[in-house]
Amino acid sequence: MTAPADRPQRWNRLLELLTETGRLSVEEASEQLGVSAATVRRDFTALADQQLATRTHGGIVATSVAYELPARYRHGDQAKQRIAEYAAALIDPDAVVGLNGGTTTTEVARALAGRADLSVPGDARLTIVTNALNIAAEMVLRPHLRTICLGGTARRESYELHGPLAERSLAELRVATVILGVNAISVDGGAQCTHLDEAGVNAEMVRRANLVVVVATSDKLQRSALARICPIEKVHVLVTDADADPDAVAAIRGAGVRVELV
Repeated sequence: MTAPADRPQRWNRLLELLTETGRLSVEEASEQLGVSAATVRRDFTALADQQLATRTHGGIVATSVAYELPARYRHGDQAKQRIAEYAAALIDPDAVVGLNGGTTTTEVARALAGRADLSVPGDARLTIVTNALNIAAEMVLRPHLRTICLGGTARRESYELHGPLAERSLAELRVATVILGVNAISVDGGAQCTHLDEAGVNAEMVRRANLVVVVATSDKLQRSALARICPIEKVHVLVTDADADPDAVAAIRGAGVRVELV
């Protein structure tokens, strides 16, 4: 018998499975979650009651465009998931956290949504501020989170909203922590991305934050990109995977950044 306390975690996992497949049968969900078919049927009904999915004969289907994502935005590789889980664990449950767009920050958002201490019915504790349409669309399905989506012009390659409207929206907000996805990071180049308008919004997020956490797979430490988001001195924590080049890690640590290898 599955304990009632496990219900929010099950619902999060069911929503994640819907992200990947678009539909689920009772049998598939029962096998994936390791619970009885009766438990799955009750969970399906609860998700449908909250308009998080549509009940069908023998299963559920997704009801949100949050699930209609290209493959690169579905669940990523193991390194990204380890990075995401570590970064998500750094966030205070009552914090306001900013997330820019990208595959790694998308994984961080999912890891936050799956944290057991946040999956409690009632008023939302954690607030997510993002300029990424896919993150906002997926997180708004989680009733235990409050989601704020910035305005702006949408860029189809990254789902990020950018431009003056996005930057003006940020001017009225204060975030405790920014989880920053980058295309490159180095001592000389700082945190970097490939698109100038995205750099402007990301830089504004950094200016509004008390703690800046960069999440990047190890290959990003070997690259450079067109636009600088912020100098290395503005980065407090870098979470990357254990394959990172030791010399690059040592240099970034020497610049005063806490580097976590996961």
